[in-house]
Amino acid sequence: MATWGKHGLRGSTLEDLINYTITRYRDAGLALIQKIPTPITPVNIDSATKHITLAYFDQKSTVDYLGVVQGIPICFDAKEVHVDTFSLQNVQEHQIAFMDDFEKQQGIAFFIIYYAHKNEFYYMPYRDMKLFWDRAEAGGRKSFTYDEMDKTGRIPAENSLNIHFLPNLQKDILERE
Repeated sequence: MATWGKHGLRGSTLEDLINYTITRYRDAGLALIQKIPTPITPVNIDSATKHITLAYFDQKSTVDYLGVVQGIPICFDAKEVHVDTFSLQNVQEHQIAFMDDFEKQQGIAFFIIYYAHKNEFYYMPYRDMKLFWDRAEAGGRKSFTYDEMDKTGRIPAENSLNIHFLPNLQKDILERE
């Protein structure tokens, strides 16, 4: 139970903010995006409350969110960090592989990175994360710094949406054309 308290809810505020945003997008008819649950197998269930008290992950999950925005398939993962250095250990190899395959099918993959200590959100296209990933695979740094982030990817709060990322997605689409 201590592990859950330390790590299990990490990023839940970010997830709540994204979930709020995608609900607003759906309500406005702009996008249909769903949170992808991580598959688990329950080991112990409290018979009185019917709550799962112990479980293990069935398989590796792919990304946090899948959806479509105005006919364009998207997938993204949300990452929260509390320092200026983003460790690539926060990204799994199977996520990179999934996003790579997703983009080969003409979808758009990206990350939303939340620098909690700065209260700043960033849209990072998959291709940018892939550059850092490839650098690490080639023996380089296993992280990237806040200073290396493309600051034009910052997601400003606007229109009462906490993480209004559609303008960043539009910019990403235009840069691909």
